[in-house]
Amino acid sequence: MSGPILIWGAGAIGGTLGAAFIRAGHDVILVDNAADHVAAINERGLRIDGPIFQDTVKAKAFVPENLKGKFDRIFLCVKAHHTEAAAKALLPHVAENGYVVSAQNGLNETVISKVIGEHRVIGCFVNFGADYLAPGVVHYSGHGAVVVGELDGKKTKRIEQIYALMKEFEPKAILTENIWGYLWGKLIYGTLLFGTALTNDSIADVLANQRYRPILTKLALEVGAVANAKGVVPEAFDGFDPVAFAPTASTAETARSFDEMVIHNRRSTKSHSGIWRDLAIRKRKTEVDAQVGPVVEVGRSLGVPTPLAARVVELIHEIEAGTRQLDLVNLDLLADAEIGA
Repeated sequence: MSGPILIWGAGAIGGTLGAAFIRAGHDVILVDNAADHVAAINERGLRIDGPIFQDTVKAKAFVPENLKGKFDRIFLCVKAHHTEAAAKALLPHVAENGYVVSAQNGLNETVISKVIGEHRVIGCFVNFGADYLAPGVVHYSGHGAVVVGELDGKKTKRIEQIYALMKEFEPKAILTENIWGYLWGKLIYGTLLFGTALTNDSIADVLANQRYRPILTKLALEVGAVANAKGVVPEAFDGFDPVAFAPTASTAETARSFDEMVIHNRRSTKSHSGIWRDLAIRKRKTEVDAQVGPVVEVGRSLGVPTPLAARVVELIHEIEAGTRQLDLVNLDLLADAEIGA
């Protein structure tokens, strides 16, 4: 593959990846819906702050309607609930033999496949810490798992190329034959993050809180049960071990995974999730309908009950609407939902 790498969505994930690719010597073009972000990048460059590296890189940036041309390599890095609209907008820019890498949260590969064709989609799992701070500024706060793989698990020339590219960003990047296992593993972990985002406490503090570990464990078990019903084997990453949240797991195994997740999150300067930031700082909708919502829907279709996941969706909606405050008491309400289920 040749030509520039197109990053569609130049916020936390896309901005961090794009800047790393530029620093590695690649030609990168950025696309973002935020006109002020695009203008700032074109005027001053894209600035990356944080403990991993600090730099300002030069790149061409466009709002979608001003982009021209077709591209072999496209990274889609928008919020999960914007995936379908973004996929439709980028479709005219996918080269004949080009592909889209879904560097997002959730099961967005299925959404993108419906728009551009499954053969043009590459699975991607990222768990590094990053936040959009201001127009032209992204904070890269901590290393995390980076995994790529073909949706059918095959080894292809293009996946080897993408893997080599991702290793330039994260030397510990993984090439997997089970990308769906990582995506479902992230859904289990991500649902826990939605649980922590019901509060104002940090990710590490909530996961370390012995009072709430039992209800968070049951929440994770629900998502794992849906994955199991689909025949997916979730993969471990960054201290999160799906085996520790299986029905057969011992109390010690579950406690160890919680402890390791706490250690991983305390290493990062990103104390709170992007979910919490959407709720508390940016005052905008989260990805709950595109991440936890599908778990509930798939569970319903497979006859797997998910009352806690459904209650998390309800509580997040209430916080988004301004009718509920961020507070640890919301986890007590989640526990009440479990009792009433």
